Amino acid sequence: MVKQISVFLENKAGRLAEVTRVLGENGINIRALSIADTTDYGVLRLIVNDPEKAWRVLKDSDFTASFMDVLAIGIVDEAGSLSKTLGALQDNGVVIEYMYAFSGKSGDKPLVILKLSDNAKAMKVLAEEGVAVIDASEVYSL
Repeated sequence: MVKQISVFLENKAGRLAEVTRVLGENGINIRALSIADTTDYGVLRLIVNDPEKAWRVLKDSDFTASFMDVLAIGIVDEAGSLSKTLGALQDNGVVIEYMYAFSGKSGDKPLVILKLSDNAKAMKVLAEEGVAVIDASEVYSL
């Protein structure tokens, strides 16, 4: 499992820049991110090189942050491979709550971050489909 940090941000100018500044000043490298917003707030989801340190410095800077376990998978870089992988999860009753792309690759495989309803079941399905679940230490070091 990969530790994702979710940061709750008010929808006001400069908040996202402030998060990235705090992380950068503390030597935290962002590996992947996603942001979703509503009228009043946004949720910034981050994969970083040192999740424990990132969480600590965000908390110390008065940001509301939490951890979530997600999976990082490597998919074959060809048309239809993501569809096949997501279909296998769906066929086995695993709900994909959200997903986003990762900026790096594991070998020659593009990475995708998945928040799923049942990580253990998903890992079994993915193994049966020959889809690589990437170890957290590899993800953090990319």
